[in-house]
Amino acid sequence: MTGEVARYIMIGGFLGAGKTTAVARLARHLSDQGQRVGLICNDQSTGLVDTTLLRTTGLPVEEITGGCFCCRFNSLLEAAESLTKTSRPDVFLAEPVGSCTDLVATVSYPLRRIYGDRFRVAPLSVLVDPGRAARMLGLVEGRSFSEKVEYVYRKQLQEADLIVVNKSDTRSPEFLDQLGSALREAHPQARLFTCSARDGTGVDDWFEAVLSGADSPASTLEIDYDLYAEGEALLGWLNCTVQLESPEPFDGNQTLVELAGKVRDGVLRTGTDIAHLKMTLDSQDGTGSLSVVSLVGVDREPDLRESLLDRVDGGELVINLRAEADPVVLESITREAVAGLGPVRARVEHLEQLRPGRPTPTHRMT
Repeated sequence: MTGEVARYIMIGGFLGAGKTTAVARLARHLSDQGQRVGLICNDQSTGLVDTTLLRTTGLPVEEITGGCFCCRFNSLLEAAESLTKTSRPDVFLAEPVGSCTDLVATVSYPLRRIYGDRFRVAPLSVLVDPGRAARMLGLVEGRSFSEKVEYVYRKQLQEADLIVVNKSDTRSPEFLDQLGSALREAHPQARLFTCSARDGTGVDDWFEAVLSGADSPASTLEIDYDLYAEGEALLGWLNCTVQLESPEPFDGNQTLVELAGKVRDGVLRTGTDIAHLKMTLDSQDGTGSLSVVSLVGVDREPDLRESLLDRVDGGELVINLRAEADPVVLESITREAVAGLGPVRARVEHLEQLRPGRPTPTHRMT
């Protein structure tokens, strides 16, 4: 890297909190201000919806797979180096794996203490989905995760400098006020913000806090790595790429919504819950448009977040499914759902399913 100091901004939060949408929103904000932005996304395996979505911004993107930033710290540096050579970013926006925590001690502190001549580290933002947060805090009833998975969720919030209640457009002001009060009481160390990264409501105050502050010198998170590893390993991971073909044009948007519903119903039958299901359909017609569907929990309806403009005769379907279930079962559910697309022919090109391995940080600074 050059001698210039770049800002490093990490946006964390549990699976389904809307991190990718928030990263894209902040990236546009920074680009509009004339700053060069580099994006780094992260996952346990290859074939990421997040990478596909972030590349639609037109900004340079690097992808780190095979583990979280904490365990792939050297890969994180290599990604930053690669972006620096090609586009010399003023700001790196990094989205860690949604089941990862202890990011301050394993990523922020090492960057600041070892590579402080290269990076100026911003406060750690942790995004939350309001419905899931309300269930985790006991404000509402509903299906949730096992105690060890919830342990990971709670630890994410405990180390946050900034807690961001995302998706404010989906909840009433009264609901958001109640949730905000509970979060402030439970996590007084963090500043709280409420916004919608999707439509831009309320993001300005959060952006200002991110861009004007630095990571806090607060005490290191107390964490039991055995519990953390066990909780993360309870989550099944599935990434799948499928080629679709049809003799007649079909509604790609409705096809994705119906497919998400079939996967949801399959997971529901197992008695477990979906952490996040994300799917994209790229018609590959040169327009650059995508159909994007997201689903957070088996008790919700699929959310069509972006739409194809016209009917299509095929395209590339990418599925990312994270659920508290055996990944072998998730593969069976996904294959059955894809095979049931009716007249649309589906050819699975790549499918990878796994449970995350034990986190072993490259550095952990206290």
